[in-house]
Order: sequence, then structure tokens, then C-alpha cells
Amino acid sequence: MTETTSSSAGRVRTRFAPSPTGFIHLGNVRSALYPWAFARATGGDFILRIEDTDVQRSSQAAVDVILDGLQWLGMVPDEGPFYQMQRMDRYRAALADLQAAGHVYPCYMGVEELDALRARQLADKEKPRYDGTWRPEDGKSLPPVPAGVQPVLRFRNPQGGVVAWDDKVKGRVEIRNDELDDLVIARPDGTPTYNFCVVVDDIDMRITHVIRGDDHVNNTPRQINIFRALGKEPPVYAHLPTVLDEHGEKMSKRNGAKPVTHYRDEGYLPDALLNYLARLGWSHGDDEIFSREQLLCWFDLDHLGRSAAQFDEAKLRWVNAQHLKAMADDALAALLAPQLQQQGVSAQALTDGRLPRIC
Repeated sequence: MTETTSSSAGRVRTRFAPSPTGFIHLGNVRSALYPWAFARATGGDFILRIEDTDVQRSSQAAVDVILDGLQWLGMVPDEGPFYQMQRMDRYRAALADLQAAGHVYPCYMGVEELDALRARQLADKEKPRYDGTWRPEDGKSLPPVPAGVQPVLRFRNPQGGVVAWDDKVKGRVEIRNDELDDLVIARPDGTPTYNFCVVVDDIDMRITHVIRGDDHVNNTPRQINIFRALGKEPPVYAHLPTVLDEHGEKMSKRNGAKPVTHYRDEGYLPDALLNYLARLGWSHGDDEIFSREQLLCWFDLDHLGRSAAQFDEAKLRWVNAQHLKAMADDALAALLAPQLQQQGVSAQALTDGRLPRIC
């Protein structure tokens, strides 16, 4: 059995690792909030990593929204941002180490051949998967290497047994190794793939807890096996339920989610937004309204919810209103002045002492 253990005693290190292929919305921010809050609550470190290997879709504009949004929310990382595209030499060195140890092998099965294999499997009502044609085994004869074909590199996944971990949200999770085929970890041009880069990054950045969306659950057993092949212990995992939009769909740009900077420009308070998002999947008793300081005092991984949470903009406005009411007049005036100035109110009118009294 391949199983994760709890992280070794020591400093907690968490990470937020967005892909800059679109602006970050509130669902993404909640995925950043929990690792940030856990690091702060435990006196640990919060690391920002930009997973920009999708070169065609990644953009600097999306990176800027990530950085601006975290800065506005006061969720400033202790380390980073680190960019995966700047770490290619490190990934290639780790690939070479795995290949030398026999954990990686070249596969010359082309796209058309792979598509035909999957079509046959689907026709036979089998799970579509790579069949190990090029996986070297004792006594096995491999096909002749086709001329002019650049191979992919596949990870030699263990056979037999299960991959198991105790998820801080989902509880015990076990996946049979026989359900996992040999994952492509480098493309024909030598570029490493997502699941491999993530593991190398988490090792190098000494990540102790991976707190991320449950759309990554299927990646976890593969990543655990790569950790083991590299001779490292996997981190503790917590896979968060999805944040749904007001129509019950997964929150996404495609479904009309707004960038986090929209809420800044609309006058929402950062602490109110953090308060609201924290409650979308975590609780501290029946407390609805709490300060940033209270959140960081109370936050743990033992009270994360298991069910999908639904965004409610009316509830967010109510939470924001409670935080506005609790602010001192001078502090509220200081936040309000730039907004009014953008609306054309003169600087003199904003500095003559009347604004705090109006607040």
C-alpha cells in the first residue's frame, strides 16, 4: 500500500498555485484563503506559485489580477511569486533522475494509435487508458522503434496495491493502482507536464499541506506515486468542495463570475470579503460575522465542510454592511475618499473634515 503520512513536525508551508489563463474570481480566492489562513493561524509560510506552462493561454494581465487581488485582500505571500516556466531546467533534471532510476520510459505510441486504442476500449465498454505497449518488463519484447517519431515520457506507475491518504476534508481515500495508467510526464519536445511539475515544486518549496479544490482529487494518487518515486513524503491533502454560483453551476468565468478586483472597485471591504468567503466551506460554531484577527485565531482544517457551497451576492452585501457599520468614522472616510474622488468630488471637499461626520 502506498500511503501518505502526516507531515513531519515543523513549520507549516502552504501554497496557492493559480494558472494565469483568466482572471481569478471568488471561487479561486477561497482556494487561496484557506491555505493563507492556515499558514497564518499556525505561524507558517504561504507561498504563491504561478503555474504558467500553458503558454498560449497564460497572460501577464491575468498574473496582474492575481497579484493585485491578493495585495488588496491583504493575503500577501511570504515567498513568491514563483513561475513554472522559469524552472524548466530543474524539471528536466528531475526527469533525468527518474529515468535513470527506471521510473520513466519512452513511449512511441502516436496520437492516432492512442485514439484508436481508446475507441476499441470504449466499444468494449472498458475504461479508456494507455495499455502499457511500451512499458518495459522482464522478458517482454517491445515493438520496433518507429522512424522519425519523438516519444513522450511516461511514468512507470506501480502495479498492484492501493494509493491511500487521509484527506482533511474527504476522510480516508483509497485508489487502486491498477486503475491508474502510466501517465505522460513529458511531451515529445521534452516539456514536462502538470502533474510532474507540481510534485517537483511541492518538494522544492517544502510544502507541508496542499489545500485545493476537489477537482484535483483524481490527480492526487498519481502525484503521490511520483513523490514516492522521487524518494519524498507527500504533503497532507485537503480537497475543498466546489463553490457554486447563484444558478447552482460551478463558479467560473464562463458562467459569469466576476474578477476579484470588481469587488474592490465596487467598494467592498477586504475583511468583509474574507469573512464571507471563509464561511463558504468552513465554520466556527454559529459565528457569521468576524474580523480578520478572529479568523486567523480560529481557523483550522478540522472544521472544513464536505458539501459544495453556493455563492449568494445578497448575503455578501449583508456581510459587507455589517463590517461597514463596525468601522470607525475616520477609517471609513479614508476608504471612501478615493471612491468619491473618482466620482468627481473635489479634493478640498474631502479634506475639510465633513466626510467623517457624514460617515
